[in-house]
Amino acid sequence: MREGSRSQGRPQRPGSSEDDPSPGGRGSPGEDPEAKARALVLRMLTHSPRTRAQLERALHRREFPEEVITSVLGTFGGAGLIDDAAFARAWVSSRHHSRRLSRRALAQELRTRGVEEDTVQEAVGELSDEDEEEAARALARRRLATSRGKDRETRIRRALGALARKGYPSGLSYRLIREELEHEGVDAGLDDPGL
Repeated sequence: MREGSRSQGRPQRPGSSEDDPSPGGRGSPGEDPEAKARALVLRMLTHSPRTRAQLERALHRREFPEEVITSVLGTFGGAGLIDDAAFARAWVSSRHHSRRLSRRALAQELRTRGVEEDTVQEAVGELSDEDEEEAARALARRRLATSRGKDRETRIRRALGALARKGYPSGLSYRLIREELEHEGVDAGLDDPGL
């Protein structure tokens, strides 16, 4: 290997970023920026579902021209590969059941991913009050079970903290923890601060 070689002993992969030091659409004269943008979006969507805003940010970071970004995202959107409403529904269902997140926490996660407010509200609106209470109760029950043997105040504080981190309102949290402790036969001595 020649001294001063860029790869320093590493094999170069065709199409790697080392082959193209220029960002986005400003490659060598024969390169098609739209083809590069399509390839990037396809790679990103193959890895995991993304919102239109996430894809747009990725293309902007790589300095693709605005008209290329608009064209590529329009093509993928028209083909049904970018669908923020479907993304939001799947996100809410998955994160609510796996992580036991509240509607409020789920809405915030969707907003940070660039989903429009109407779509956010529609997706979290599919969770009923009963769904949210059931998830919060399961979380409270699990948290209280892991703290058996601790003093009552510690158990309550830990359970309240777990529910708060998942975005549940304090009134619901206090009520569920009180009910779960009473179910265990423990005098909760816990009043809802909102009353």
